[in-house]
Amino acid sequence: MARIVRRNDPPASSEVERVLAIDPALRKTGWAIVESAGGNLKAIAWGVIHNKPALLPSGCLVAIREGLNDVIKQHAPTVCAIEATIFVQSYKTAIVLGTARGACLIAAAEHGLPIYEYAPREIKQAAVGRGAAQKDQVAFMIRAQLRLRETPEADAADALAAAITHFQNSAAARVTAREARRV
Repeated sequence: MARIVRRNDPPASSEVERVLAIDPALRKTGWAIVESAGGNLKAIAWGVIHNKPALLPSGCLVAIREGLNDVIKQHAPTVCAIEATIFVQSYKTAIVLGTARGACLIAAAEHGLPIYEYAPREIKQAAVGRGAAQKDQVAFMIRAQLRLRETPEADAADALAAAITHFQNSAAARVTAREARRV
């Protein structure tokens, strides 16, 4: 069974960590697989689960879960990083985002992945250097940071940014833990 871990709890240290990062949404769920080996980040795969407007919300949730299950089976991530719920003006929007996020969490939990969540502003800060960045700015910076040949679709870029955020937080947590053990 997976557990949701707040960002301040470091993941177990391992030589190679492969993250499934998710930017949840009902119609366009971004996902990415990013690997870290020796401090070097490599984008393995990324994409967007597109759900047509005609598809009922319940069908979208099934498609999200199934799409992420396929990604997990194909790429064998060791951990999941997901964008946390954001404050929105409309309760209806919050409910829709929450259900999409729930489908993502179930997919990760079914595979026993530890789940880490990061605030949207924190993800943008890690990618661009400021928490109020626009989606196109995030995509541009992600392309540069991960040395990609093409600019990823905005929702996939957000997922790649969530992976970078996870690795930055993991590295900081390991340094802090190592310093706490020094005598």
